[in-house]
Amino acid sequence: MHVGVDLGTAYTVLIVLDEHYQPIGGAYQFAQIVRDGLVVDFVGAVALLRKLKAQVEANLGFELLSAASSYPPGVPQTEVRATANVLYAAGMECSGLIEEPTAANNVLQIQDGAIIDVGGGTTGIAVLEKGKVVYTADEPTGGTHFSLVIAGALNIPFEQAEELKKDPREQRRLLPVVRPVMEKVGSIINRHISGRSVEKLYLVGGTCAFPGMDKVIQDYTGIETILPGSPLFVTPLGVAMHN
Repeated sequence: MHVGVDLGTAYTVLIVLDEHYQPIGGAYQFAQIVRDGLVVDFVGAVALLRKLKAQVEANLGFELLSAASSYPPGVPQTEVRATANVLYAAGMECSGLIEEPTAANNVLQIQDGAIIDVGGGTTGIAVLEKGKVVYTADEPTGGTHFSLVIAGALNIPFEQAEELKKDPREQRRLLPVVRPVMEKVGSIINRHISGRSVEKLYLVGGTCAFPGMDKVIQDYTGIETILPGSPLFVTPLGVAMHN
């Protein structure tokens, strides 16, 4: 079995693949235990991962003994080790650690282009040439900023804005509110790919599931932008493939 754990700013995801790298189980939950790639609530992270691990084990009928995990580009090694320690404390060996954009490319198999991983707190960028990552960067701006903007515009609590953001019935109305944040992501992309030959952008991360984001990014950058299905799970799947 191949197991991957993605401790995200907004969602923690645990995914299990079989020997053929096909998904056979998983669980995820919203939790603010990580900020900008740093584990800020170690106890909460361990408790949540134990809960997800127990759920998946109950469904699959066997124990998960080890897992790989991921980290954003540029995170200090001390914080990368903290991510591994969450796995150990939750009862699993850490079989490997991989940068998030590299994990995403385990799934996407891109030869040339840029992977844009927009999570809850940060936007990660990886430029690939001939299948190799040649440049990475990570900057604050992500789904949490969507929620903050919505909360401010509608004068509602952050938690309510977070739920509103995920409601398909509300997303068309909220697009003009969050569009400036999407364009900020576009400006981050432009700055980091400046001077590089990037002809396609590939969006991953849960924030990219907001309808219209791929079009806004394409219009802002002028670069063809591709949105895979279920972008929240692309990186976790690639993490599991690293196990």
